Amino acid sequence: MAEWVRLCSLQETPKPGEVGEAEVNGVQVCLANVKGHLTALENVCPHRGGPLGQGWLEGDAVVCPWHSWMFDTKTGQALPPDCGKVDVLPLKIEGDEVWIDLD
Repeated sequence: MAEWVRLCSLQETPKPGEVGEAEVNGVQVCLANVKGHLTALENVCPHRGGPLGQGWLEGDAVVCPWHSWMFDTKTGQALPPDCGKVDVLPLKIEGDEVWIDLD
């Protein structure tokens, strides 16, 4: 059963083509805006713990600012040649509020 919590307002989300960070209930989240579609990912790169929300987008992938590992924003899977994965967290938008399911 989904347990939705408010993450932020739409005005606080990154613009298309950008990434950012948000926190809710002590959980750091990387928010990516790919062509107007918001995605939430775990904010810690499994390689060395880099903050993905401080990185950038290349196509549909978030790039870690520390060592340039790339993660698909839909699946969380690292792009080759790297391996690893980050969690993708469900989002929903109601009105001008963004909600996330942390479970």
